[in-house]
Amino acid sequence: MHLDWKSDYAYAGSGKDIPLWIKIGFTLIAVVVLGFWWDYMGPANYLWFSDIALILLVPALWLGNRLLASTMAVAVLIPELVWVLDFVTLSHFSVLANYMFDSDMALHIRTLSAIFHIAIPLVLFYMLYQFGYDRRGFPLQCLIAFIVLPVTYLVSEPSANINWVYGPGEPQEFMNPWLYLLLLWFAMILIIYLPTHLLLKRYFRKCRVTPKHT
Repeated sequence: MHLDWKSDYAYAGSGKDIPLWIKIGFTLIAVVVLGFWWDYMGPANYLWFSDIALILLVPALWLGNRLLASTMAVAVLIPELVWVLDFVTLSHFSVLANYMFDSDMALHIRTLSAIFHIAIPLVLFYMLYQFGYDRRGFPLQCLIAFIVLPVTYLVSEPSANINWVYGPGEPQEFMNPWLYLLLLWFAMILIIYLPTHLLLKRYFRKCRVTPKHT
């Protein structure tokens, strides 16, 4: 029997509410992926929002932290679902998963990429279903993006175009780069963050775990 939604928010759960195999399994995925990323693509690659989600979902799982999970859901749930659909259908309807079909990229890197891009939305849906959506995730992710985008521009290369900070798909030259970053930030809010926030607020209102009294 579910708690009233108002009381749901009084208890957001803890890491003990999450099976150990999920926590260990996802942590191992993150450690292996990030280790290979460092060697193959360098640490700047960690600034991709999907990589940030991969990193932050580890403490979110171990602590049962609803706010971290909700924030990462706002950031990447829609892009990750698009990535997975594009990849599994081989439709190429988006540019997000195109690199998975690039034979010049090492097969083990593409395999690891597939594993973590599929794992992230599964973990996010699990966390949202168990703990509910924390509405503070929307403004927090807007703030994170406001910081991450200029940092990405300063430390990464145009050839990588991480988070598209240099242009939509390809580096752009038609406007001031800082104005472009500001417009990119607004576009992410309007196209990704706000719609995700509204959907999650409507469909993941309840926390389904109950306090364990000792």
